[in-house]
Amino acid sequence: MSDTQQPWPVELRLVNDKRALHICWDDNRHDTIEAEYLRVESPSAEVQGHLPHERTIVPGKKNVTIQDVMPVGTYAVRLVFSDGHSTGIFTWPYLRKLTDQRQAIWSKYLEALAAKGLTRS
Repeated sequence: MSDTQQPWPVELRLVNDKRALHICWDDNRHDTIEAEYLRVESPSAEVQGHLPHERTIVPGKKNVTIQDVMPVGTYAVRLVFSDGHSTGIFTWPYLRKLTDQRQAIWSKYLEALAAKGLTRS
């Protein structure tokens, strides 16, 4: 992999009773991303909105699972969650961002939940 090329997944599989997605990257990194985190950070317009102020804070997804992983061309996957959500297209760079910035993104989500009086359960 060159310095200008983005990391590319070589394997994706569901683990922990479909509660997480495990990714093996071509730079030999391995990441496991929880289903709840993927669901609440879905890149879908339903969650992200079309503008930053339209973002929806999604509560109550602590027990969500991933039911299916469907390829979208060669650049992404569509995840089908146990709550029926399936409109997010997770590109390879977005999945990598979710792992690289996990602490900051998750903290921001938890703060937003608390501010709205919502919970993960």
